[in-house]
Amino acid sequence: QVQLVESGGGLVQAGGSLRLSCAASGGTFSNHAMGWFRQAPGKEREFVTTISRSGDYTYYTDSVKGRFTISRDNAKNTVYLQMNSLKPEDTAVYYCAARPLYSSTRRDQYVYWGQGTQVTVSS
Repeated sequence: QVQLVESGGGLVQAGGSLRLSCAASGGTFSNHAMGWFRQAPGKEREFVTTISRSGDYTYYTDSVKGRFTISRDNAKNTVYLQMNSLKPEDTAVYYCAARPLYSSTRRDQYVYWGQGTQVTVSS
């Protein structure tokens, strides 16, 4: 059983930056691929990015490519999401998620979820 706790959300002006963190406990972090998803009001939860167990593979949804960077520190059991050049349309609750072994863009393939952290980008 893996527990995930996100932090780092907040209010930022358009063009600004935030770094989200997701701390994992209760399992072998390095055995899990990690993902970030987000959910805006009235919308479905959508895929943002994923990273492999070793960190050597990453994949991003088109809307955040070149602006967001996912990384992980297996020694600290933590995954990060660096978000630069933020836009109002990035406003959402951001969730980290974990699944055994391989990365995926599919929400239904992630087993463990954090409680989410709010990111609000003002124009």
